[in-house]
Amino acid sequence: MTLILVLKTVWMVCAVGIIILVLLHSPKGDGLSGLGGQAQLFTSTKSAETTLNRLTWTLTILFIGITIVLSAGWLGR
Repeated sequence: MTLILVLKTVWMVCAVGIIILVLLHSPKGDGLSGLGGQAQLFTSTKSAETTLNRLTWTLTILFIGITIVLSAGWLGR
């Protein structure tokens, strides 16, 4: 496996992860995370929202960073 292939795979996983995490967010703190009792994994809805926010921002920064590296062609072909 080349480094570019690994980065593209991580990039696609980040994209899907961002989509899922954004769908889990809700303005009322419930959202899709209320399905199946997932909201009860956290001690409170505030910590659930905080965790979702941190994960979303982490994946977004990683996604943007990999996008810049792949589009700039710094790794060669």
